[in-house]
Amino acid sequence: MRALVQRVKRGKVTVNDSQVGSINKGVVVFLGVGKEDDIDDAQYLADKITNLRIFEDEEGKMNLSLRDIEGEALVVSQFTLYGDCRKGRRPSFYDAAPPEQAEELYQKFCKVMEEKGIKVEQGEFQAMMVVEIINDGPVTFILDSSKLF
Repeated sequence: MRALVQRVKRGKVTVNDSQVGSINKGVVVFLGVGKEDDIDDAQYLADKITNLRIFEDEEGKMNLSLRDIEGEALVVSQFTLYGDCRKGRRPSFYDAAPPEQAEELYQKFCKVMEEKGIKVEQGEFQAMMVVEIINDGPVTFILDSSKLF
């Protein structure tokens, strides 16, 4: 499972000109699910992102987590994180999970974050979305559960 995590002042997602999710201070998580991923990957990344110390303390050091600041998370499904662009000019999505598996693990990821006390908003799975982000920093991290175990 792969996540592109951006620290934000706020973010929102719209589908067909209708807002489906929005947050204030926190993180926007673009989440990709690979065909080899399972529930352990979802739990691992949800825990990692919830507790990752990427917010500044009173001394300006990245020392506080999403939980510490009572931040919010906007989670957007992003199968293109599994795009392989090494050959040719068109990305291959061979390693991306099929939609049924991806949606199940995406929902599990969101549920685990909520169980950890994080307010979670979501995009719309398999929809064409417009994502607006006010990046804070900018601070952006790429996490991959298969490389972190």
